Amino acid sequence: MESRYLPDQARTKTLDTQGLRDAFLVETVFVPGKVNLFHFDVDRAVIGGVMPTSAPLTLEAPPELRATYFCERREIGIINIAAAGKITADDKVFAVKPRECVYVGRGTKKVVFESDDPANPAAFYLTSFPAHNVFPTTHAGLDKARIKEIGNQEEANKRRLHQYIHMEGIRSCQLVMGFTEIEAGNVWNTQPPHTHTRRCELYFYFDLAPEAIMMHFMGTPDETRHIVMKDRQAVASPVWSMHFGAGTKNYRFIWAMGGENQAFDDMDHVALAKLR
Repeated sequence: MESRYLPDQARTKTLDTQGLRDAFLVETVFVPGKVNLFHFDVDRAVIGGVMPTSAPLTLEAPPELRATYFCERREIGIINIAAAGKITADDKVFAVKPRECVYVGRGTKKVVFESDDPANPAAFYLTSFPAHNVFPTTHAGLDKARIKEIGNQEEANKRRLHQYIHMEGIRSCQLVMGFTEIEAGNVWNTQPPHTHTRRCELYFYFDLAPEAIMMHFMGTPDETRHIVMKDRQAVASPVWSMHFGAGTKNYRFIWAMGGENQAFDDMDHVALAKLR
């Protein structure tokens, strides 16, 4: 597991392009046949990619967690972004189709991932936060997501939110998670841009065409920065930073938050006219 220590506002202002990428961007989330994990000091978040090929993969507790097993003091949200696969959480086995979600509760001792077809593997993206309470491990298909249609074609931000882990959906200790799909002919996400100082957020962009790029915007409203991203890359957004972006083609992205509360709409909008 790779550890990341995110810079504050003052240091971020001093970073060049490579410095921003090194601090906030995860360029390679998935490695075939491996569990690939990244730990962030902000809210002690962990993200990762699990891509089983010829054999199942077990989620072990890295030494940095000082835990007997990964979920000893943690919960996990998982969304499969590729072909069908299975997740086994202790004695529960879930068949997980593309873009379906599994929540794994604190105290689950063994989590195993596998692909239905090793030649066409599943790709399980996960986000984990510490948990002080126990909620049941749960699987949800696309039909169980709470869907919100937002944005409009005129402003090129028409999009569909799929909310999986939230206060009225799959219950968790502090994790909130789902994914958004940008409709064809639209490019912008997360409009208007905002911050929420009560929780950090992590974005993972996927289903972006190979020739396309994402322009992910961050920073404070008066000191904006951008990071150029490609398909299947992740970026961390600390509590002080805005987060929004635009792609050269439509795409999907997984958003996950953890921190002080779980109210999805708890955000502080930033007027576009104030951006610098």
